[in-house]
Amino acid sequence: MRVLRPLLSRTIGDMRGHLELCGFGVVAAAARSMQLIARHQPENVILVGIAGSYRSELPVGCARNFLDVACVGIGVGTGSNHQSAGEIGWEHWTSERSTESGTQHAIGDILPLSNQVSSRLEQSGRLLTVCAAAANDKDVELRLAKHPEAAAEDMEGFGVAMSCALVGIPLQIIRGISNRAGDRDKRNWNIDGALHAAATLVTQM
Repeated sequence: MRVLRPLLSRTIGDMRGHLELCGFGVVAAAARSMQLIARHQPENVILVGIAGSYRSELPVGCARNFLDVACVGIGVGTGSNHQSAGEIGWEHWTSERSTESGTQHAIGDILPLSNQVSSRLEQSGRLLTVCAAAANDKDVELRLAKHPEAAAEDMEGFGVAMSCALVGIPLQIIRGISNRAGDRDKRNWNIDGALHAAATLVTQM
């Protein structure tokens, strides 16, 4: 928030929106998002923050407007033995409640993201929301083996997407790339640069 507030305050004000923190990790993000949705009753939600890149074409310091978000880490087993909720035959949520976008029957491991706030920004790549960030290249290899289309990982996106999906609110996720996934040496990270890149995409909207 220290970086994003001065960069986005005017844009958010022009959009008559609110700039809020969603918390750290998938659980806090889901709970906090539902609290904020209940408070503000938004028409759209944009999640802005940082992510770790899986791809050389997504270098540190750039930003991406993602196409969809997948949940990784909830299910059975660890490492190469991990199976997601969908792989063991479970949904994250099942409902027949009607929303503006149609009847929502189930929420699985992957949720589509919206470009409704602005179609000027191209959407591409899958964002993986993980319960624990990749600690090394082996973790990255295991995740890409199941999600070869994945471009980056974060720890909040799917939680926010779940909250928005339950109430039928479109969500866009814009993440700046702060580091290469699996690289835990923070001397190689650029969090401020990643947040500036993400804020630039938002202001282009």
